[in-house]
Amino acid sequence: MKTFLFSFLIAAILSFSAFQNPTYKIGRLKYNGGGDWYSNRTALPNLIEFCNKNLATNFESEEVIVEAGSAEIFKYPFVYLTGHGNVTFSSLEATNLREYLTAGGFLHIDDNYGLDKFIRKEMKKVFPESDFIELPSNHQIYNQKFNFPAGLPKIHEHDGKPAQGFALIYQGRIVCFYTYECDLGNGWEDAGTYPGDNPDARQKALRMGANLIQYALTQ
Repeated sequence: MKTFLFSFLIAAILSFSAFQNPTYKIGRLKYNGGGDWYSNRTALPNLIEFCNKNLATNFESEEVIVEAGSAEIFKYPFVYLTGHGNVTFSSLEATNLREYLTAGGFLHIDDNYGLDKFIRKEMKKVFPESDFIELPSNHQIYNQKFNFPAGLPKIHEHDGKPAQGFALIYQGRIVCFYTYECDLGNGWEDAGTYPGDNPDARQKALRMGANLIQYALTQ
């Protein structure tokens, strides 16, 4: 039933008739543990505006806050998680998040610096049988509406390491995409929000974000 619901939502999001009457939203995951799940406050509204303009999606202009253990998460085909610090999932939350993802949902985890050591451990609760694997630069996720032949763009320097895109794959489908040493969300934020941003980086970030939305809705 939930898989059917996702199919219906995605078809409506991509249809012209649905565009006439916006109904759907992107979710932001609120988690426990003390990490700043609310960071990059202007990121999703800007990404939504960019996708509605460039992909003809019909997302409402504001995100919705959703928790991993809530039944509400099944209303949103794309959920975003970010932050700098600790993340914890209870056993109930891990079970519900797994059901959401295996039923057709998509989770984008965006390390805002310092998230890595927490999120890898917590996602093991969700998919104990799976590990994150790095996607090659020629993967379809980098070649949707916009092409990134070198793979994930580097938006914020942090430690100066190369940007990497990791995936959790369930039965051949990417259910979670994890952007590391990249910080796409910083690039989605309003201009001037963080030091060193520039129009070129913001455009790359928004285009890569649109690729994620498009891939999540059509894979």
